[in-house]
Amino acid sequence: MKVFAVLLLAVATASAGVLPKAAPLHPRDRTASIQGRITNGKDAVADQFPYQVGLSFSSSKGGWWCGGSIIAANWLVTAAHCTDGAESVTASYGATVRTSPKFTQTISSSDFIQHESYVSLVVRNDISLIKTPTISFSAAVNKIALPAIASSYSTYVGQTAVASGWGLTSDSATAVASHLQYTDLTVITNEICSETYGTLIVNARVICVGTPNAQSTCQGDSGGPLALDGTLIGITSFGSAAGCESGAPAAFTRVTYFLDWIKANSGVVG
Repeated sequence: MKVFAVLLLAVATASAGVLPKAAPLHPRDRTASIQGRITNGKDAVADQFPYQVGLSFSSSKGGWWCGGSIIAANWLVTAAHCTDGAESVTASYGATVRTSPKFTQTISSSDFIQHESYVSLVVRNDISLIKTPTISFSAAVNKIALPAIASSYSTYVGQTAVASGWGLTSDSATAVASHLQYTDLTVITNEICSETYGTLIVNARVICVGTPNAQSTCQGDSGGPLALDGTLIGITSFGSAAGCESGAPAAFTRVTYFLDWIKANSGVVG
């Protein structure tokens, strides 16, 4: 987040615990390049994450790399901070080696549905849908389930989920990593997460994980999946400006909070 100094001034009179101790930063914003992978993760094998897509966004001001998830034969879900300002995206399907997808599609921003109440300054409603030409499913390319709509949802605290993507291998990484990476991360309470980022940032829309042993999401992972038992529970949203290996929690958009929004805009349900 490039303007968090403005946030601090805007809420300087807020009560203790509201302001972040560490400024949140979208993984997209760590560097302009599209290199690397999840920090200290493991190499994925072919067809391990068939729902994972790579998203190469383009705009008049340049390009950036994000991740996303297939939730239906003609719908992807990613982060709003990934679609924000983009004019088009090239989606890469079925890739383990990032540069060797099974196939690609190029999609105009007219087929993006960015959350109408997305607010970058406070990382609010960080979710977008992308409508795509219909694809055929296979072992390499398939959808991930959404949680079923219900009157109440698990917090997932204490459960171990898996994050995947092509983000940086470390804070100092410079070499391109060709393979999709993944790491297992344990969900923590929002109360613990808000000790780092403040309650203004960490609310019911957010789900956080601990990042022990410098294992975390990093640049290039934005918009990618956090999955639990084959179900999408999070969308990579932000980490600490102190770095991917800082030990600060990593934060995701909480999918259960947005199930009604996803259904209303795409018709997709869990």
